[in-house]
Amino acid sequence: MHFKKRRLLSAVLLVVFLLQIANTGIKAYADTAELEASIKAKQAEIQEAEKEKQQLKSSITDAKKIVSGLESTKKDLEAYVTELDANLTDVEAKIAELKELIADKEAEIEEATADLEEAEEIQQTQYENMKKRIKFMYEKGDTFFLDLIFSASSYADMLNKADYAEKLSEYDAKKLEEYKQTCEYVAACKADLEADKEVLDEAKAKQDEEQENLNTLIAAKNSEISMTAADIHNKEAAIKELEADMAARDAAIKQLEQIVAEERRRLAEESGKVLTYDGGMFKWPAPSYTRISDDYGNRIHPITGTNQFHNGVDMAAPGGSPILAAYDGEVVAATYNASMGNYVMIDHGDSLYTIYMHASALYVSKGDYVSKGQKIAAVGTTGRSTGNHLHFSVRKNGSYVSPWNYLSK
Repeated sequence: MHFKKRRLLSAVLLVVFLLQIANTGIKAYADTAELEASIKAKQAEIQEAEKEKQQLKSSITDAKKIVSGLESTKKDLEAYVTELDANLTDVEAKIAELKELIADKEAEIEEATADLEEAEEIQQTQYENMKKRIKFMYEKGDTFFLDLIFSASSYADMLNKADYAEKLSEYDAKKLEEYKQTCEYVAACKADLEADKEVLDEAKAKQDEEQENLNTLIAAKNSEISMTAADIHNKEAAIKELEADMAARDAAIKQLEQIVAEERRRLAEESGKVLTYDGGMFKWPAPSYTRISDDYGNRIHPITGTNQFHNGVDMAAPGGSPILAAYDGEVVAATYNASMGNYVMIDHGDSLYTIYMHASALYVSKGDYVSKGQKIAAVGTTGRSTGNHLHFSVRKNGSYVSPWNYLSK
């Protein structure tokens, strides 16, 4: 009778323990090979983060060197502005890349944090299960396996129970190895998260540095433009230079219009189709604008102090903020001009054009068809400009007209 009770107890304990074994699989990695691959992937990510950090440290702009190198071009204001604008565009591009990197790293940190939390949860589950197993073995000692074997009803049953005991031992060893690997993976997740945070901090610091470099270059340009205009002896020459500059700008625009008109005539003859304006209201082209810094019409020029006609609306907006196409049309120019800076010109049909000047970056090319509200450029201060803004002009039948006839806020 006593022997049967021991057999029953051993069987019950075996069932209980096997249930405990099954429960350990509720949340765990598929196998050690998968876990090993995950560890290697994390190690590769750590190495990549270190490369990114080193690249960030070695790619900063030297604004003082740029300004010093342009000293010899100051006698020719147009050449000075053109060269400085090229550097401004490069710095703006670096800032845009850093912003993108920062966004990517923030997403990677979020993912790495989730990986770490999951790994720590699995680690804790494995640890608790191992504690239960150790406690079970301590309480039962060697008698559990002896009871298991001696409770066999036959030689074959004894071999089966001995096989169970061996499998239990193998299972314990496997779970211990999985726990060790999970601990290693947790450590790798922590290191990966820390590496991503270091890259993020470095990128943010470099973005601040590049923004300061951008401000330095803009200040140098503004100072030179203002000094040229403020020089009493050169005042008359400055006015003439500005007038000549405006005339050259208008000539470039008119030439583009003539080219487009000729192309339109040719296309109409070939296909019978021509781009037409349907009379709709324009979309506001600078959605991030803070104020109208200079309106359309006659005004006192901010540089020369003389009464001059302003052929567009200046919308003060943060550098890098979006410039949108006011209406559907074809891009007939997306390039640089010493006066207009980086600019886009769009043909809307029926001899109606919109022009977007002083951009820091251009996102369209000549020949592109754009839709109303499409992002075509970024606000900047390239060309004859002393601060971030969009100069927005409208031309109809070869002459500038008030943008307010077409704009709706």
